Amino acid sequence: MASALNTTLRRLGWFVAVGTAAAAVHFFVVVLLVETGGWRPLVANPLGWLVAFGVSFFGHHRLTFHNSGARIGQAARRFLLISATGFAVNETSYATLLAYGAIGYQLALGVVLVAVAALTYWASRRWAFMRTDS
Repeated sequence: MASALNTTLRRLGWFVAVGTAAAAVHFFVVVLLVETGGWRPLVANPLGWLVAFGVSFFGHHRLTFHNSGARIGQAARRFLLISATGFAVNETSYATLLAYGAIGYQLALGVVLVAVAALTYWASRRWAFMRTDS
């Protein structure tokens, strides 16, 4: 029982660390494009997600779910689907907050990135990085 708890806590720790790194990359790509490139936030956001996807997948594959036994190709396809779905929720929520919220684009993006993380963890653990023999 203690071993399973330790494994879960270690996995959650890595998920938070990798997710924080990926979210920081996403956030800073968007801010860089908006502030220095003059991009609109909703146009910069997909590029931020795409760059962060690489950080997220490889970090989770090598650290968070390293002992799952999932094949890298299968895990990458599944994680891409999860990440793209999460991004669709991200972009929709971000657009809504930008249009109707009384907060700046940076805070809105931060709120959305944190909110989507729980869904991503659950789906990654239960499906993307789960070993299957088919």
